[in-house]
Amino acid sequence: MGAKGLTRFPESKKEKEETMGTKKGLTRREFLRGAALTGVGLVATACAPATTAAPTPTAPATAAPTPIPTTPTKDKIVVGMSRPLSGAVAVVGDSAFRPIYETWVPMVNEEGGIYVEEYGKKLPIELIVYDDTSDPGTMARLTEKLILEDKVDFLWPACGTSFIFAQAPIANKYGYVLITAEGGATQIKDLLPSLPYVFVTLSFSDWYQLPVLADLLASKGAKTAFITYIADLHGIEYSGVAGIEFPKRGIEIVGSRSLPPDIKDLSPVIKAADASGADVFCCFAYPDQIIPATGTSIELGYNPKAWVGGPGVNFGFYHAAFGPAVEGVIGFTGFARGQTAKLDQLADLLYEGKPEEIQDWWGHPYYWAALDIWKAAIEKAGTLDQKVIRDVIASASPDNPIETVLGPTWFENGLLAKECHPGEIGQWINGVYEVVGPTDKATADFVYPKPPWPTG
Repeated sequence: MGAKGLTRFPESKKEKEETMGTKKGLTRREFLRGAALTGVGLVATACAPATTAAPTPTAPATAAPTPIPTTPTKDKIVVGMSRPLSGAVAVVGDSAFRPIYETWVPMVNEEGGIYVEEYGKKLPIELIVYDDTSDPGTMARLTEKLILEDKVDFLWPACGTSFIFAQAPIANKYGYVLITAEGGATQIKDLLPSLPYVFVTLSFSDWYQLPVLADLLASKGAKTAFITYIADLHGIEYSGVAGIEFPKRGIEIVGSRSLPPDIKDLSPVIKAADASGADVFCCFAYPDQIIPATGTSIELGYNPKAWVGGPGVNFGFYHAAFGPAVEGVIGFTGFARGQTAKLDQLADLLYEGKPEEIQDWWGHPYYWAALDIWKAAIEKAGTLDQKVIRDVIASASPDNPIETVLGPTWFENGLLAKECHPGEIGQWINGVYEVVGPTDKATADFVYPKPPWPTG
């Protein structure tokens, strides 16, 4: 599928314009290295205000006709993003929101774009995408550049929990609607009433993944847990919530270790977890830690009854890296095949005939729904005015939902309502990442204890 009207813009002084084609699936090696592809281009927007000539002194002494108001011309909707096209978080961005916008935007543009009543026509979408190099400070600076210098019509989200935490106040300060993608919001959840332009789509630790996980583990008799976590906002949030939810269900935390982002050797951590005798091992981290933690567990023969991993387990590249060895590994999810016709169609569109590496069973339905919401709000508002669009999104409710790939969709205090989540907890079962919790949305029965890692 061509990417008509979709242009990539990494941070560069080059002015060569390039149109993006369809994103090709990355190899497992490319994903595990976190390689990112970029394009170069230049966008310019034109906005010519109408003027009315003053009457001349020789005009007849009759009342001048009232000028007819005119709307400035506009031929596109310019959207800006600061994304991890390189660096440690690129492997997440390339597997999560990027495949969504690289599929969704061309589809909308092939139909002419988004109809905006104010202009009386459909407007195609054009993207400005800068590389934040996986650095939150760079992302924050580029977000302000998009607003103040590029004067984009809209912002789309950065990638990662700490990035959301940094970007949300900036978007709100300038009155830009921000519907987030990758990343949780435990630390900013209580701040959302003061951030009325920010809407969080992805499910996260206490909204309400870890409560569901704790229920599942307790139902199978789990009594103890050992927790490792990356020493950043994501890891601190998840380990903290687990420390609250697990004991509520009678699961004692018998050990806890933080992981520096650049850790190379996880064998001391895995050995400590093994020595603890815990029923449950949790690694609340990113692919750069999840993948070596899995490999080290296999190498050392560490077989807890439950092995739980954070972002990474939910991606197709995890299964591509380890194959059948991942049987029984638990992570977080958003959907699985067989839940609804709309979600099956989304899976077909994104995954059929494409490399396994690009699959994201946690985030993809939420990110697609976010763009559905954005488009529907613009069409209902009939304008590109941020406040009007924000009010349309905020006014959605169970009785007045916005239809998306998730079905009837709405936000609750800035968070995608729990009722709209197709799933929370996923598990690799027979090579498929199934929804196992909550049980009323499960596509397979929860497996506990997990099968041992293969030997040899």
